[in-house]
Amino acid sequence: MKILSVVGARPNFMKVAPLHRAFLARGLDSCIVHTGQHYDTRMSKVFFEQLELPVPDHYLGLGGGSHTQQTARIMLKFEEVLQQENPDMVLVVGDVNSTIACALVAVKMHYPVAHVEAGLRSGDRRMPEEINRILTDRISDYLFVTEHSGLVHLAREGVPEEKIFFTGNVMIDSLVYYRQKAAKTGILQEHRLEPGEYVLMTMHRPSNVDHMEGLQAIMEIVRRTARHKRVVFPMHPRTRNNLERFGLYTAFRQMDNLLLTEPLGYLEFLQLMQNAFAVITDSGGIQEETTFLKVPCFTFRESTERPITVELGTNMLLPDLNPDSVAEAFEALLQGKAKEGSIPPLWDGRAAERIAEILATESL
Repeated sequence: MKILSVVGARPNFMKVAPLHRAFLARGLDSCIVHTGQHYDTRMSKVFFEQLELPVPDHYLGLGGGSHTQQTARIMLKFEEVLQQENPDMVLVVGDVNSTIACALVAVKMHYPVAHVEAGLRSGDRRMPEEINRILTDRISDYLFVTEHSGLVHLAREGVPEEKIFFTGNVMIDSLVYYRQKAAKTGILQEHRLEPGEYVLMTMHRPSNVDHMEGLQAIMEIVRRTARHKRVVFPMHPRTRNNLERFGLYTAFRQMDNLLLTEPLGYLEFLQLMQNAFAVITDSGGIQEETTFLKVPCFTFRESTERPITVELGTNMLLPDLNPDSVAEAFEALLQGKAKEGSIPPLWDGRAAERIAEILATESL
């Protein structure tokens, strides 16, 4: 059985790495296609190297452009890949443009599609990822779910029960697998950071960083947080470009008690995350990782497609970029009033094994 797995953006790599290992262990033929949706070397190539993924069987190099342009280019190129490879199944992960683009092409060419991380819903259709999630689930043949809310959403949307499998979270598989390796990176020593004495921060969503008001609010949040703990901020290219566009970058990097870095590799970021006092972010995957690590997380989103991180985990949603809200929540942390979190069901590092077992059984 030949499984063709699609990756395009950074979070995809952490999800496909454990699946690739599990497929090989099961004797399945694992082929990887990298669409190039994230084309920055620091945000793509280094992740393949650190996650011990092989050189992709196909690299499409299709980063940049609008959502429509990117999706269309990926579809055209991926059609050629399918004609060449003729796999038994196409596997897509997450919710990026590569996910829906390749799923659409595969279905139209009559290849079965498996969607890993199915059923997640934020309820906010202004997010391109929400549209990608809904459409991919609608056309997939195998839907692998990470948390209970996914089962509820898919049932409500009328997806046949026999297509749905609750297998756990492959993102956590990578975290468990690489945690000890991450501890050997030396990132803390390099920047003279003490465990529990810094706050890790990432911000990159267009709704937060594509306008002056959002960037100024982020600067104020950094300023207030840095009065208590050092702030470590690996900066996404989109965020940096916007800071420069609005003339704020110089003032940003000169703020007191702030360590600004380039985008980091997976291992370095994992080591920073698991030793942080708290994390401030607008990322999706980081909500899950901090929940597993039991690190307090403040997420600047109006809603989350991963509600289990709020219900069981350490995640707290902050609906707008309000420095007062962060200051209040951070003060509670300093007083020892951290949210008690627990690890969700099946987040045990074996989700990829379960998925491989199901697909191997289907191939018999």
